[in-house]
Amino acid sequence: MNVLVLNCGSSSLKYQLIDMNSNEVLCSGLVERIGEAAGNIVQKSFPGTDRQKVLSYEEPFADHTAALQRAAGLIIGGEAPVVADASGIGAIGHRVVHGGEAFRQPALITAEVKATIERFCKLAPLHNPAGLMGINAATALFPGVPQAAVFDTAFHGTITDYAYLFAVPYALYEEQGVRRYGFHGTSHGYVAKKAAQVMGKPFKETSAVTVHLGNGCSMAAVKNGRCIDTSMGLTPLMGLMMGTRSGDVDPSLHAFLSRTKDMDIAQVDNMLNKESGLKGICGVSDMRDIHAKRGAGDKKAQLAFEMFAYRVKHYIGAYLAALDTCDAIVFTAGIGENDPDVRQEACNTLGGLGVKIDRDRNYGFKRGEITKISTDDSAVTIYVIPTNEELEIATQTYSLLNGN
Repeated sequence: MNVLVLNCGSSSLKYQLIDMNSNEVLCSGLVERIGEAAGNIVQKSFPGTDRQKVLSYEEPFADHTAALQRAAGLIIGGEAPVVADASGIGAIGHRVVHGGEAFRQPALITAEVKATIERFCKLAPLHNPAGLMGINAATALFPGVPQAAVFDTAFHGTITDYAYLFAVPYALYEEQGVRRYGFHGTSHGYVAKKAAQVMGKPFKETSAVTVHLGNGCSMAAVKNGRCIDTSMGLTPLMGLMMGTRSGDVDPSLHAFLSRTKDMDIAQVDNMLNKESGLKGICGVSDMRDIHAKRGAGDKKAQLAFEMFAYRVKHYIGAYLAALDTCDAIVFTAGIGENDPDVRQEACNTLGGLGVKIDRDRNYGFKRGEITKISTDDSAVTIYVIPTNEELEIATQTYSLLNGN
């Protein structure tokens, strides 16, 4: 079976078609600037399909249905068809950011499921409406094809109440659902399971700290195959320092800035989400640019780097304590997979906890490969494991349809 994976933003659509017999990506694509006067679509086919071609078109897309219709035309027809006809798409898996407390597993798309996703739009106002647009577009274009929603929050659904509740009036949880939810769940789940496979352990007997570092950053503590804590909270703003997000700050900052800078809540929220993090400290949000500025002697870039790595170290230490015993620390995502400087700085003082990073292994890693970067006598093995959220979504969709 081929599973089409859809990841919708408010004005974008990412997609992949994956052969579940081989886990091979047959093609991937990106549609941007949906709803604008000028849009574009790029689709790539991959080695092994004998359709190694990049298709790129500049054209407008009125809505997500139009974007998906164009993508389907490239997959099924177009200059380099990936599958012969519509039967080559056996199922569709949707990335849905927020499933609240309702979904701890993927769910087949029904009217009730769509209504529940819509109910959680208040918790993810930028993401859940986009996910619904993708679901509605796919329903219109592929009637009869089974569809599943896979939730970013689901992997964190096993966190206990004392870990997910905030110390605010309990009525806010009962009435508004105010609690820690966590995100990047498909990534954390994927790399935690990969670590168990590499170590030759059943996932239900594996404990790990998973470190997802990209433009958005989060961590999770996984004990015996179940998430027991994660760094993001009610929203993706909480936790680690990120590209443009502040991560943890004093909650009274909002009131302080209201008094001293005459900023309203919306302005503070925008600042913390879009003007803070790495960008707020040194003016750029991409870690590659920060390294370049560090190399040129920029002190603020050096400070941003040290702040970023320190907060990763801080959470690793906290999660090692929460887990009691830990098999692995796993770095993943754009920075986690590709930036040995960050990994080295984050781990270089964890020796007191028995965690020892091997500098040569860390800097000698091969991009795109699973790599052990700890010393042989480290009490906890440190891995670099490339994430694959699309494959995880496809796998969960396929397993759901097959009754697993």
